[in-house]
Amino acid sequence: MEFKTLKAIFKQLFSFLVLTTFSFSAFAGIMLSDGHVRAMPASVPNTAAYMTLMNHTDKAITLVAVNTPVAKEAQLHTLIEENGMVKMRQVEGFEIPSHGTLSLQASGDHIMLLSLTEPLKVGDTVPLELVFKNGELLQVELTVEKKASNESQESHHHHHH
Repeated sequence: MEFKTLKAIFKQLFSFLVLTTFSFSAFAGIMLSDGHVRAMPASVPNTAAYMTLMNHTDKAITLVAVNTPVAKEAQLHTLIEENGMVKMRQVEGFEIPSHGTLSLQASGDHIMLLSLTEPLKVGDTVPLELVFKNGELLQVELTVEKKASNESQESHHHHHH
């Protein structure tokens, strides 16, 4: 009787470990190390998401899209300088090098959340689904925070499209 009980317990434990290892390896390739969504006044219909993603795989991985229920559209954007003016441009994707990081920040590459479904308040949690070129998805949640190192420059970039 005791042997059968132990056998059943070990069988369950083994199955759990196999499933856990499989699930972990499927999501262990890309990890979010930090991030936030920028708090904006309620009258501003757009905001931006910033984060750092780490690629723990042996291959470069490309972020190609973002989905979120808090905005009608999420776009990948970069800042470029043209004739002495800094402009925002939509891009097709951001590559995360093998064993490298991708930093999405106000002064460079970032995610624009356009036509917010309702104003976001400091402390709100924003769910984002990151879509990669290889078909993998990563669900993350970022907190709305009022962070800005250069308020006037950033608000200029994030208001004009």
